[in-house]
Amino acid sequence: MKIVVSGGGTGGHIYPALALIREIQKEASEAEFLYIGTEKGLESSIVSRENIPFKSIHITGFQRKLSFENVKTIFRFLKGVRDSKRLLKEFNADIVIGTGGYVCGPVVYAAAKLGIPTIIHEQNSVPGLTNKFLSKYVDRIAICFEEAAPFFPKDKVVLTGNPRASEVLGHDGTKGRLSAGLKINQPVVLIVGGSRGAKPINEAVLKSLAELGEKPYQVLYITGDVHYDEVQKEVALIGSPKNVIIKPFIYNMPEILSGTDLTVARAGATTLAELTSLGIPSILIPSPYVTNNHQEKNAKALSEHGAAVLLLESELTGKKLTEQMDQILMDKKKLSEMKNAAKELGIPDAANRLYALMKELVNKK
Repeated sequence: MKIVVSGGGTGGHIYPALALIREIQKEASEAEFLYIGTEKGLESSIVSRENIPFKSIHITGFQRKLSFENVKTIFRFLKGVRDSKRLLKEFNADIVIGTGGYVCGPVVYAAAKLGIPTIIHEQNSVPGLTNKFLSKYVDRIAICFEEAAPFFPKDKVVLTGNPRASEVLGHDGTKGRLSAGLKINQPVVLIVGGSRGAKPINEAVLKSLAELGEKPYQVLYITGDVHYDEVQKEVALIGSPKNVIIKPFIYNMPEILSGTDLTVARAGATTLAELTSLGIPSILIPSPYVTNNHQEKNAKALSEHGAAVLLLESELTGKKLTEQMDQILMDKKKLSEMKNAAKELGIPDAANRLYALMKELVNKK
Protein backbone atom coordinates (compact mmCIF):
# COMPACT_ATOMS: atom_id res chain seq x y z
CA MET A 1 0.00 0.00 0.00
CA LYS A 2 1.26 3.47 -0.92
CA ILE A 3 0.22 5.90 1.81
CA VAL A 4 0.43 9.68 1.72
CA VAL A 5 0.33 11.44 5.09
CA SER A 6 -0.06 15.18 5.53
CA GLY A 7 -0.07 17.19 8.72
CA GLY A 8 1.80 20.17 10.05
CA GLY A 9 2.08 23.34 12.02
CA THR A 10 2.22 21.86 15.52
CA GLY A 11 3.48 18.67 17.13
CA GLY A 12 -0.13 17.77 17.90
CA HIS A 13 -0.67 17.22 14.17
CA ILE A 14 2.75 15.75 13.37
CA TYR A 15 3.38 13.23 16.15
CA PRO A 16 0.12 11.29 15.68
CA ALA A 17 1.02 11.01 11.98
CA LEU A 18 4.47 9.63 12.82
CA ALA A 19 3.00 7.25 15.41
CA LEU A 20 0.62 5.90 12.77
CA ILE A 21 3.44 5.42 10.27
CA ARG A 22 5.58 3.55 12.80
CA GLU A 23 2.74 1.24 13.80
CA ILE A 24 1.90 0.44 10.15
CA GLN A 25 5.57 -0.28 9.46
CA LYS A 26 5.52 -2.89 12.24
CA GLU A 27 2.53 -4.64 10.71
CA ALA A 28 3.21 -4.11 7.00
CA SER A 29 6.90 -3.64 6.24
CA GLU A 30 6.13 -3.42 2.51
CA ALA A 31 4.02 -0.25 2.95
CA GLU A 32 5.46 2.86 1.30
CA PHE A 33 5.01 6.37 2.67
CA LEU A 34 5.21 9.93 1.42
CA TYR A 35 4.77 12.81 3.84
CA ILE A 36 3.62 16.13 2.36
CA GLY A 37 4.09 19.23 4.49
CA THR A 38 5.46 22.75 4.28
CA GLU A 39 9.14 23.62 4.11
CA LYS A 40 8.89 26.19 6.92
CA GLY A 41 6.76 24.09 9.26
CA LEU A 42 7.97 21.91 12.14
CA GLU A 43 7.20 18.84 10.03
CA SER A 44 10.06 19.64 7.66
CA SER A 45 12.76 18.89 10.25
CA ILE A 46 10.87 16.36 12.39
CA VAL A 47 9.83 14.05 9.53
CA SER A 48 13.25 14.20 7.86
CA ARG A 49 14.86 12.88 11.07
CA GLU A 50 12.55 9.85 10.85
CA ASN A 51 13.90 8.93 7.39
CA ILE A 52 10.43 9.23 5.85
CA PRO A 53 10.29 10.60 2.27
CA PHE A 54 9.17 14.23 2.49
CA LYS A 55 7.86 16.67 -0.11
CA SER A 56 6.69 20.22 0.47
CA ILE A 57 4.11 22.57 -0.95
CA HIS A 58 3.68 26.28 -0.24
CA ILE A 59 0.50 27.18 1.61
CA THR A 60 -0.55 29.51 4.41
CA GLY A 61 -3.56 29.50 6.70
CA PHE A 62 -6.55 31.80 6.52
CA GLN A 63 -6.67 34.73 8.91
CA ARG A 64 -9.84 35.00 10.96
CA LYS A 65 -10.34 38.66 10.08
CA LEU A 66 -10.84 40.33 6.71
CA SER A 67 -7.44 40.70 5.12
CA PHE A 68 -5.83 40.94 1.69
CA GLU A 69 -3.61 38.07 2.86
CA ASN A 70 -6.65 35.79 2.58
CA VAL A 71 -6.88 36.60 -1.14
CA LYS A 72 -3.25 35.53 -1.50
CA THR A 73 -4.01 32.37 0.49
CA ILE A 74 -6.75 31.41 -1.99
CA PHE A 75 -4.25 31.58 -4.86
CA ARG A 76 -1.69 29.62 -2.78
CA PHE A 77 -4.37 27.02 -2.07
CA LEU A 78 -5.14 26.57 -5.79
CA LYS A 79 -1.44 26.24 -6.61
CA GLY A 80 -1.05 23.86 -3.66
CA VAL A 81 -3.83 21.69 -5.08
CA ARG A 82 -2.06 21.55 -8.48
CA ASP A 83 1.28 20.71 -6.85
CA SER A 84 -0.37 18.09 -4.63
CA LYS A 85 -2.05 16.41 -7.61
CA ARG A 86 1.33 16.15 -9.32
CA LEU A 87 2.97 14.62 -6.22
CA LEU A 88 0.09 12.17 -5.67
CA LYS A 89 0.22 11.00 -9.29
CA GLU A 90 4.02 10.61 -9.22
CA PHE A 91 3.81 8.55 -6.03
CA ASN A 92 0.77 6.61 -7.31
CA ALA A 93 -0.94 6.98 -3.92
CA ASP A 94 -3.45 4.36 -2.76
CA ILE A 95 -4.80 6.49 0.12
CA VAL A 96 -4.26 9.92 1.68
CA ILE A 97 -4.70 10.80 5.35
CA GLY A 98 -4.57 14.30 6.79
CA THR A 99 -3.79 14.72 10.48
CA GLY A 100 -4.45 18.45 10.75
CA GLY A 101 -2.98 21.86 9.98
CA TYR A 102 -3.63 24.02 6.94
CA VAL A 103 -1.21 22.04 4.73
CA CYS A 104 -3.78 19.21 4.72
CA GLY A 105 -6.26 21.43 2.89
CA PRO A 106 -4.80 21.31 -0.63
CA VAL A 107 -3.30 17.82 -0.21
CA VAL A 108 -6.47 16.02 0.90
CA TYR A 109 -8.70 18.08 -1.39
CA ALA A 110 -6.48 17.18 -4.37
CA ALA A 111 -6.68 13.49 -3.46
CA ALA A 112 -10.48 13.61 -3.22
CA LYS A 113 -10.70 15.25 -6.66
CA LEU A 114 -8.42 12.54 -8.10
CA GLY A 115 -10.68 9.81 -6.68
CA ILE A 116 -8.06 8.60 -4.18
CA PRO A 117 -9.55 7.35 -0.86
CA THR A 118 -9.20 10.00 1.84
CA ILE A 119 -9.34 10.25 5.64
CA ILE A 120 -8.95 13.19 7.98
CA HIS A 121 -7.93 12.61 11.58
CA GLU A 122 -9.30 15.10 14.13
CA GLN A 123 -7.42 14.97 17.43
CA ASN A 124 -9.41 17.58 19.35
CA SER A 125 -12.94 17.73 20.69
CA VAL A 126 -13.53 20.87 18.57
CA PRO A 127 -12.32 20.66 14.95
CA GLY A 128 -10.31 23.35 13.20
CA LEU A 129 -11.23 25.21 10.02
CA THR A 130 -9.27 22.92 7.69
CA ASN A 131 -10.96 19.71 8.84
CA LYS A 132 -14.40 21.34 8.76
CA PHE A 133 -13.76 22.32 5.14
CA LEU A 134 -12.36 18.92 4.16
CA SER A 135 -15.19 16.98 5.83
CA LYS A 136 -17.38 17.66 2.77
CA TYR A 137 -14.95 15.89 0.44
CA VAL A 138 -13.29 13.04 2.35
CA ASP A 139 -14.46 9.43 2.62
CA ARG A 140 -14.01 9.06 6.38
CA ILE A 141 -13.43 11.27 9.43
CA ALA A 142 -11.51 9.64 12.28
CA ILE A 143 -12.10 11.26 15.68
CA CYS A 144 -10.54 10.94 19.14
CA PHE A 145 -13.33 12.48 21.22
CA GLU A 146 -17.00 11.62 20.82
CA GLU A 147 -17.65 15.33 21.42
CA ALA A 148 -16.24 16.07 17.94
CA ALA A 149 -18.82 13.95 16.09
CA PRO A 150 -21.64 16.57 15.86
CA PHE A 151 -19.37 18.88 13.83
CA PHE A 152 -19.14 16.40 10.95
CA PRO A 153 -21.42 14.43 8.56
CA LYS A 154 -22.70 11.55 10.71
CA ASP A 155 -22.23 8.82 8.09
CA LYS A 156 -18.50 9.55 7.72
CA VAL A 157 -17.44 9.61 11.39
CA VAL A 158 -15.47 6.77 13.00
CA LEU A 159 -14.10 6.82 16.57
CA THR A 160 -10.50 5.61 16.27
CA GLY A 161 -8.58 7.47 18.94
CA ASN A 162 -5.11 8.99 18.63
CA PRO A 163 -2.22 6.80 17.34
CA ARG A 164 0.06 8.26 20.00
CA ALA A 165 -1.92 6.23 22.54
CA SER A 166 -0.42 3.05 21.06
CA GLU A 167 3.16 4.29 21.38
CA VAL A 168 3.19 4.86 25.14
CA LEU A 169 2.20 1.31 26.02
CA GLY A 170 4.63 -1.42 27.05
CA HIS A 171 7.36 0.79 28.55
CA ASP A 172 9.23 0.19 31.81
CA GLY A 173 8.05 2.68 34.44
CA THR A 174 10.78 1.60 36.88
CA LYS A 175 13.42 2.38 34.28
CA GLY A 176 11.74 5.73 33.67
CA ARG A 177 11.80 6.63 37.38
CA LEU A 178 15.45 5.68 37.74
CA SER A 179 16.44 7.66 34.64
CA ALA A 180 14.91 10.79 36.20
CA GLY A 181 16.46 10.24 39.63
CA LEU A 182 13.14 9.32 41.26
CA LYS A 183 12.61 6.77 44.05
CA ILE A 184 10.91 3.50 43.14
CA ASN A 185 8.71 3.15 46.23
CA GLN A 186 7.15 6.63 46.49
CA PRO A 187 4.23 8.09 44.46
CA VAL A 188 5.20 10.38 41.57
CA VAL A 189 3.55 13.55 40.29
CA LEU A 190 4.70 14.67 36.85
CA ILE A 191 4.24 18.42 36.23
CA VAL A 192 4.78 19.48 32.64
CA GLY A 193 3.64 22.45 30.59
CA GLY A 194 4.48 21.15 27.13
CA SER A 195 7.76 21.07 25.20
CA ARG A 196 8.25 24.84 25.65
CA GLY A 197 6.81 24.93 29.14
CA ALA A 198 4.06 27.17 30.53
CA LYS A 199 4.94 30.22 32.60
CA PRO A 200 1.74 30.27 34.74
CA ILE A 201 2.28 26.62 35.74
CA ASN A 202 5.92 27.34 36.54
CA GLU A 203 4.93 30.30 38.73
CA ALA A 204 2.39 28.21 40.65
CA VAL A 205 4.92 25.43 41.27
CA LEU A 206 7.61 27.86 42.43
CA LYS A 207 5.23 29.42 44.95
CA SER A 208 4.50 26.00 46.44
CA LEU A 209 8.03 24.53 46.47
CA ALA A 210 8.50 24.80 50.23
CA GLU A 211 5.15 23.13 50.86
CA LEU A 212 5.88 20.39 48.31
CA GLY A 213 9.03 19.54 50.27
CA GLU A 214 6.84 18.26 53.12
CA LYS A 215 4.68 15.94 51.00
CA PRO A 216 4.82 12.12 51.12
CA TYR A 217 5.14 12.03 47.33
CA GLN A 218 7.82 13.13 44.88
CA VAL A 219 7.52 15.61 42.02
CA LEU A 220 9.17 15.54 38.62
CA TYR A 221 8.86 19.11 37.40
CA ILE A 222 9.56 19.81 33.70
CA THR A 223 9.97 23.54 33.14
CA GLY A 224 10.48 23.64 29.37
CA ASP A 225 13.83 24.73 27.85
CA VAL A 226 12.72 28.36 27.53
CA HIS A 227 11.96 28.77 31.24
CA TYR A 228 14.58 26.50 32.83
CA ASP A 229 17.30 29.08 33.61
CA GLU A 230 14.76 31.53 35.04
CA VAL A 231 13.26 28.79 37.22
CA GLN A 232 16.69 27.73 38.46
CA LYS A 233 17.43 31.31 39.56
CA GLU A 234 14.25 31.30 41.63
CA VAL A 235 15.02 27.86 43.05
CA ALA A 236 18.49 29.06 44.10
CA LEU A 237 16.79 31.72 46.25
CA ILE A 238 13.97 29.53 47.59
CA GLY A 239 15.84 26.24 47.92
CA SER A 240 14.86 23.00 46.20
CA PRO A 241 13.31 20.19 48.27
CA LYS A 242 14.87 16.74 47.93
CA ASN A 243 11.59 15.26 46.72
CA VAL A 244 11.32 17.73 43.78
CA ILE A 245 13.41 17.01 40.70
CA ILE A 246 13.57 19.82 38.14
CA LYS A 247 14.48 19.28 34.49
CA PRO A 248 14.18 21.43 31.36
CA PHE A 249 12.98 18.60 29.13
CA ILE A 250 12.75 14.80 29.00
CA TYR A 251 13.20 12.66 25.92
CA ASN A 252 11.86 9.36 27.29
CA MET A 253 8.30 10.52 28.01
CA PRO A 254 6.66 7.08 27.48
CA GLU A 255 8.90 5.55 30.18
CA ILE A 256 8.35 8.50 32.52
CA LEU A 257 4.58 8.36 32.07
CA SER A 258 4.59 4.62 32.77
CA GLY A 259 6.08 5.35 36.19
CA THR A 260 3.74 8.27 37.00
CA ASP A 261 0.79 8.23 39.43
CA LEU A 262 -0.60 11.69 38.66
CA THR A 263 0.11 14.23 35.91
CA VAL A 264 -0.34 17.99 35.91
CA ALA A 265 -0.42 19.23 32.32
CA ARG A 266 -2.00 21.29 29.59
CA ALA A 267 -4.88 19.63 27.73
CA GLY A 268 -3.46 19.06 24.28
CA ALA A 269 -4.98 16.14 22.40
CA THR A 270 -1.77 14.09 22.27
CA THR A 271 -1.17 14.45 26.01
CA LEU A 272 -4.72 13.30 26.79
CA ALA A 273 -4.42 10.32 24.44
CA GLU A 274 -1.28 9.21 26.29
CA LEU A 275 -2.78 9.70 29.75
CA THR A 276 -6.00 7.82 29.02
CA SER A 277 -4.19 5.00 27.25
CA LEU A 278 -2.13 4.41 30.41
CA GLY A 279 -4.96 5.21 32.84
CA ILE A 280 -3.18 8.11 34.53
CA PRO A 281 -5.29 10.58 36.56
CA SER A 282 -4.57 14.21 35.77
CA ILE A 283 -4.98 17.83 36.80
CA LEU A 284 -5.52 19.66 33.52
CA ILE A 285 -4.74 23.35 33.11
CA PRO A 286 -5.88 24.18 29.56
CA SER A 287 -4.04 26.82 27.58
CA PRO A 288 -6.44 29.73 27.02
CA TYR A 289 -4.45 30.84 23.96
CA VAL A 290 -5.56 28.16 21.48
CA THR A 291 -8.12 28.24 18.66
CA ASN A 292 -11.77 27.84 19.74
CA ASN A 293 -10.58 27.32 23.33
CA HIS A 294 -10.34 23.65 22.34
CA GLN A 295 -8.04 22.65 25.21
CA GLU A 296 -10.68 23.51 27.80
CA LYS A 297 -13.20 21.44 25.85
CA ASN A 298 -10.70 18.58 25.62
CA ALA A 299 -10.19 18.76 29.39
CA LYS A 300 -13.93 18.72 30.06
CA ALA A 301 -14.20 15.49 28.05
CA LEU A 302 -12.03 13.91 30.79
CA SER A 303 -13.18 15.82 33.86
CA GLU A 304 -16.86 15.15 33.19
CA HIS A 305 -16.08 11.41 33.24
CA GLY A 306 -14.09 11.61 36.49
CA ALA A 307 -10.71 10.98 34.84
CA ALA A 308 -9.28 14.44 35.49
CA VAL A 309 -9.66 17.62 37.49
CA LEU A 310 -10.08 20.78 35.41
CA LEU A 311 -8.23 23.80 36.81
CA LEU A 312 -8.51 26.97 34.73
CA GLU A 313 -5.37 29.06 34.33
CA SER A 314 -7.29 32.10 35.59
CA GLU A 315 -7.92 30.25 38.87
CA LEU A 316 -4.47 28.66 39.18
CA THR A 317 -2.45 29.33 42.33
CA GLY A 318 0.26 27.36 44.06
CA LYS A 319 -2.11 26.66 46.95
CA LYS A 320 -4.92 25.37 44.73
CA LEU A 321 -2.53 23.19 42.78
CA THR A 322 -1.07 21.48 45.85
CA GLU A 323 -4.55 21.05 47.38
CA GLN A 324 -5.74 19.23 44.25
CA MET A 325 -2.61 17.07 44.18
CA ASP A 326 -3.13 16.15 47.85
CA GLN A 327 -6.82 15.37 47.38
CA ILE A 328 -6.05 12.88 44.63
CA LEU A 329 -2.82 11.24 45.81
CA MET A 330 -3.75 10.99 49.49
CA ASP A 331 -7.13 9.42 48.83
CA LYS A 332 -6.52 5.90 47.56
CA LYS A 333 -10.16 5.40 46.63
CA LYS A 334 -10.31 8.61 44.59
CA LEU A 335 -6.98 7.82 42.91
CA SER A 336 -8.19 4.35 41.94
CA GLU A 337 -11.50 5.68 40.62
CA MET A 338 -9.75 8.28 38.49
CA LYS A 339 -7.34 5.68 37.11
CA ASN A 340 -10.23 3.44 36.09
CA ALA A 341 -12.13 6.37 34.56
CA ALA A 342 -9.08 7.43 32.54
CA LYS A 343 -8.50 3.87 31.35
CA GLU A 344 -12.11 3.57 30.20
CA LEU A 345 -11.68 6.64 28.00
CA GLY A 346 -8.45 5.39 26.48
CA ILE A 347 -8.19 3.78 23.05
CA PRO A 348 -4.84 1.97 23.19
CA ASP A 349 -5.31 0.28 19.80
CA ALA A 350 -5.92 3.60 18.01
CA ALA A 351 -3.22 3.09 15.37
CA ASN A 352 -4.59 -0.35 14.47
CA ARG A 353 -8.14 1.03 14.23
CA LEU A 354 -6.98 3.75 11.88
CA TYR A 355 -4.95 1.35 9.75
CA ALA A 356 -7.94 -1.02 9.51
CA LEU A 357 -10.05 1.90 8.29
CA MET A 358 -7.43 2.72 5.67
CA LYS A 359 -7.31 -0.87 4.40
CA GLU A 360 -11.10 -1.00 4.23
CA LEU A 361 -11.23 2.10 2.01
CA VAL A 362 -8.42 0.90 -0.28
CA ASN A 363 -10.07 -2.50 -0.72
CA LYS A 364 -13.36 -0.83 -1.66
CA LYS A 365 -11.70 1.20 -4.40
